Amino acid sequence: MSTDVIVTINPERRRYEAFVDDTTLAGYVEYQETSELVVLTHTEVDPAYEGRRVGSTLARAALDDIRDRGLRTLVVCPFIIGWLRKHPDYQDLLFNAPASTVSD
Repeated sequence: MSTDVIVTINPERRRYEAFVDDTTLAGYVEYQETSELVVLTHTEVDPAYEGRRVGSTLARAALDDIRDRGLRTLVVCPFIIGWLRKHPDYQDLLFNAPASTVSD
């Protein structure tokens, strides 16, 4: 079963938040940020929404936001580490990733 998930950034709580039905908090990714780096520390999904792609949607939204802002990430959250293993197209965002050899 799939659920429509909207992800927003809550800078006061330092987390990306996933909402369903516009008002129900289904999960979040906590982060810490510097001028060059975003550390993704923890992902939490409400058990009622497990298996509905909330965690995956959060991971993708957080990493897309980091990419859009031209930053890199250090991932210590086990969930996002596992997600990244299945999505190598985000490996370039990793703080310790080698520089790209592809030229424009």
